[in-house]
Amino acid sequence: MNARRRSGTIGITLGDAAGIGPEIVTAALASGRLEPDFQYRIIGETGAARAGFPGPDTARSARAALEESARLAMAGEIDAVVTGPIHKARMQAVGFEFPGQTEFFAARADVKNFAMLLTGGALTVALATAHIPLCRVAETLSRSEIVRVGLLLKDFLFRRLGHIPRIAVAGLNPHAGESGTLGGEEIETIAPAVTELNDAANGEPCFTGPLSPDTVFHRAALGDFDGVLCMYHDQGLIPLKLHAFDEGVNVTLGLPFPRTSPDHGTAFEIAGRGIARPDSMIAAIRLAAVLARKGPAGMTKSE
Repeated sequence: MNARRRSGTIGITLGDAAGIGPEIVTAALASGRLEPDFQYRIIGETGAARAGFPGPDTARSARAALEESARLAMAGEIDAVVTGPIHKARMQAVGFEFPGQTEFFAARADVKNFAMLLTGGALTVALATAHIPLCRVAETLSRSEIVRVGLLLKDFLFRRLGHIPRIAVAGLNPHAGESGTLGGEEIETIAPAVTELNDAANGEPCFTGPLSPDTVFHRAALGDFDGVLCMYHDQGLIPLKLHAFDEGVNVTLGLPFPRTSPDHGTAFEIAGRGIARPDSMIAAIRLAAVLARKGPAGMTKSE
């Protein structure tokens, strides 16, 4: 893929306008903490939306803003997309056919090799499986998917940090399966994937695991690892939000443009009360600027 020409503009969607999206975007733009060498373009309108009162119209407006942001990014009119929070069930009720915004942008970019990553504070986590029920994780988890997402995570960390990263691979079961007595996925699926990941590292292995999930995030927060490859959604998001709730950022890996978002929801219950914190939105916009300068991780378009 040819290098994209920078437009110098980052697009920011408001999300569901009945939620906290409009106020945290406004606060972020007024914070003085954003990169001054970018322009910031708001995508979407509040219209007649009332804070705290979502409805089909606010969901449709949020959907339209997503479509516009994807169009602008694919056309090169903006360098990155930062998305405000949406309510997935309300969006799906008005025809949004995706589990989340991650899958939406992958579809619009015609990308098959994508993944969800969360980063905040000292933790960065990527997910081998994402928006599926917990009861389906074990049957869905595969060696090939662990390897695929692991390589995207490695690419992101290398681009962001500038050195070969140290990546922990979490086990699926308690105590990483306890040598098979608490589950066989570590032996049958995860360990072979770790070997394959390190074999692909050209003499610079950087993956360690599978490690016990109940200690690996503590070690990562202390600096033993630059990132953790997680087996399912909440395995990664619970420690990330506990560690850095107000500054967590969601990143879609594999797109031909950076896409980030704050790692929280619409918070309809506090919308319009002036108490929503913009920290996560500020962090999302700042990271989008970093990625726009360096080029997003995993830019290769699927064949």
